[in-house]
Amino acid sequence: MNRTEKPFSSYSGYLALTVVVLLAIFAFLLLRGFQPLLAAACVIVAVFLAPGLYMLQPNESAILTLFGQYIGTDRNEGLRWAFPLYRKQRLSLRARNLNAPTLKVNDKRGNPVEISAAIVWRVQDTAQAIFDVDDFERYVAVQAEAAIRHLASRYAYDDGEDLAKGEMTLRSGMDEVSFALRSELQERFRAAGVETVDAKLTHLAYAPEIAQVMLRRQQAEAIVSARSRIVHGAVSMVESALNALAEREIVELDAERKAAMVSNLLVVLCSDKETQPIVNTGTLYN
Repeated sequence: MNRTEKPFSSYSGYLALTVVVLLAIFAFLLLRGFQPLLAAACVIVAVFLAPGLYMLQPNESAILTLFGQYIGTDRNEGLRWAFPLYRKQRLSLRARNLNAPTLKVNDKRGNPVEISAAIVWRVQDTAQAIFDVDDFERYVAVQAEAAIRHLASRYAYDDGEDLAKGEMTLRSGMDEVSFALRSELQERFRAAGVETVDAKLTHLAYAPEIAQVMLRRQQAEAIVSARSRIVHGAVSMVESALNALAEREIVELDAERKAAMVSNLLVVLCSDKETQPIVNTGTLYN
């Protein structure tokens, strides 16, 4: 049975403290007046009222129970007073940080990756946190680990040919992944009355056993991409040069000379090393 928090209105503790002090003073005066029975009655009443006093700091609550029955939750800060037989269990409502340990899990492709996250959470429903789970702090830690593992299995680490165009990955979609993590954590924490304030990935990397292989793969992809852009730019420059020569009628080139010029320009533009010019004093035909 899920419980929900019930607000409880306690009384001002300053008024109760004043009553307790006055009863103690009155009991002392009665003793001096040789009225021990009345003095004893005042002392008994004061001793009975005093345990009802308790103090709450800002963003702190008290869960009140009577012989195992939930009475309500007091969120009023300061010195408060409630029926002395109520058991008062304090519970912090402040935001808390959970730095999840680094986990080794398999991503969508099955590659082992290391992943970790920092989670900010707070108790939202005190009754659920205390009565619906055995240890809500342990519950949060276990469910956070399960959520991170499930999140990593839903996405690939990075882009690849086997993925659909524009598909989100752990590396490229950090904001979307963080939002998905927060949503899943909120769903898992709801049973414990806990609210997810924020969740961000703090560590993401390939596992050491495949890190070198994946690094070489990324380097190869980067080289291929860079070469492709270089070749595309070189072809555009050669085309522009040939068109400019033809429009200005600077020189007339037949097909063979154009081919030689294109070849030379592409070698100069696409080479990753500095080229050395060779002066040709003859013609292309001898």
